[in-house]
Amino acid sequence: MAIEITRLFDFPYYQLEKYNLDKALTTNYNGEWKSISTKEYIDQANAISRGLLRLGVQPNDKIAIISTNNRTEWNVCDIGILQTGAQSVPIYPTISKEDYEYVLNHSESTYCFVSDETIIEKLNQIKGNTQLKGVFTFDDIVGEKSWNEVLELGKDESNQAEVEQRKDNVKTDDLATLIYTSGTTGRPKGVMLSHKNIVSNVLASEKRVPLESGKSKGLSFLPVCHIFERMILYLYQYCGVSIYFAESIEKLSENAQEIKPNVMTAVPRLYEKIYDKIYAKGAELTGIKKKLFFWAIELGLAYEPYGANGWWYEKQLGIARKLIFSKWQAALGGELKIMVSGSAALQPRLTRVFAAAGMPVMEGYGLTETSPVVSVNDERNGGFKIGTVGRIIEGVEVKISDEDEILVKGPNVMLGYYKDPEKSAEVLKNGYFHTGDKGKIENGFLSITGRIKEMFKTSGGKYVIPTLIEDRLKQSRFIEQVMVVGEGEKMPTAFIQPNFEFVREWASRHDLTVNNLAEIAKNPQVIERIQEEINDCNTHFGKWEQIKRFELTPEEWTIDGGHLTPTMKMKRKVIKEIYKDLYEKMYDRA
Repeated sequence: MAIEITRLFDFPYYQLEKYNLDKALTTNYNGEWKSISTKEYIDQANAISRGLLRLGVQPNDKIAIISTNNRTEWNVCDIGILQTGAQSVPIYPTISKEDYEYVLNHSESTYCFVSDETIIEKLNQIKGNTQLKGVFTFDDIVGEKSWNEVLELGKDESNQAEVEQRKDNVKTDDLATLIYTSGTTGRPKGVMLSHKNIVSNVLASEKRVPLESGKSKGLSFLPVCHIFERMILYLYQYCGVSIYFAESIEKLSENAQEIKPNVMTAVPRLYEKIYDKIYAKGAELTGIKKKLFFWAIELGLAYEPYGANGWWYEKQLGIARKLIFSKWQAALGGELKIMVSGSAALQPRLTRVFAAAGMPVMEGYGLTETSPVVSVNDERNGGFKIGTVGRIIEGVEVKISDEDEILVKGPNVMLGYYKDPEKSAEVLKNGYFHTGDKGKIENGFLSITGRIKEMFKTSGGKYVIPTLIEDRLKQSRFIEQVMVVGEGEKMPTAFIQPNFEFVREWASRHDLTVNNLAEIAKNPQVIERIQEEINDCNTHFGKWEQIKRFELTPEEWTIDGGHLTPTMKMKRKVIKEIYKDLYEKMYDRA
């Protein structure tokens, strides 16, 4: 009889019974791929559980995990923690040490597993200000306790019966994890997700997975501390997908060629970077090869699913796939059946061109508070519509409020914010979670039209939705990041971070020399060329929405620089503060 999955730690046991993979989890250590089977995964998780019990871990204790990269150890510890009735607290590795301190103290974490020297150095600076009783590292670090000590502590199986009792006492509605949202403003909020929240989301999302269960490979590199990738990893386990952890985003293509994955997930920024690299290589071609490359791109940008462009287009597409797009596929291993995108809006041009290339990107929508998936595209059964985030998944209800806000109800909606009943009450009303996103539903497909809080009013009383303008501008290869501002001002303006790689390549073709972003930001010809992109964008908007002025920023917007959250969302208040001089200049107040 198949195991009924009601708690997160049921997934590995289900996988053992149904698929029993030789390579359940695979990580690259010093250039060598090392796998553990489903059985070894469970055995190690049980050893962690037994070791934690011997350390005195009690039900409802909080145990933090901070890892620079996704790796086998993260998943083993996660299951090992949950089996004891304790809760795991994943922490973004890139946040400041002050934020480490805040999250550890707010969650009252008693133990912490960390990946490497970079993390431990940061953690050690604030460890004394927390309630941590012990820190264990995945990498062997001199002077630090290794996670192997917990495994060793759990080697003696004499307390396995206590582990089983703890597991039996964990109910599906119990709290499983605290996920601290990176937040574009203020302190992170601890989102309380139950076993049921995430399990229900996995089981409903599985119906949108077009893979052969038990025979597929997934490449994982998005931060597992974010609920999107974490839910995906549980989903892979449920579907019997062998999980390979990429070494880094920089080595993504190299790792993909070694592994030949059938599925991977990413955020729009990464798909943009992949496309930009392919485009740059195509621009270096000459003669007929170059003509064919750009013919294929133009063809791709006109793609419509389900043969809607007619037989002649499909005939040309077949040729383009054979001659050009097959090389794109080869760059990511040649076996990709599906890619999934979440976290932010995906440019429709990217959806079109990757689908044309035979590597469809299925865009979805969700939030940490919804565990996360609310809707997702699916090529099967007419479920793929470009420019939308797909149909609502089974068991989840969405309604659009009178203010066009997306409201979500279902078993995936969080329990609330940890230790913050007031903020919880603000967003959880009458059984619905108020997302703060604006949207519409047409023919069963959900589209995101903006963000309620990010909408602003000019001094002329006109409303502007910056995200719509930003999404249009980001279709330009000259523009890496853009933020539209102008609340209470006479007109909207924009901060723009140029795409350094593309602008430098464009500059060399026009006999210009630009060595860095600071030089690009001041170059009159670059400014003039980006003005053309602004002018084109403005034709799509009403007069009151049009960008009248812009300033190029002299450096890259990064997580470390404070411009972006760990999930690559803009910190609008911070960016405005960083570039206040440019802001004043745009409004003639400098």
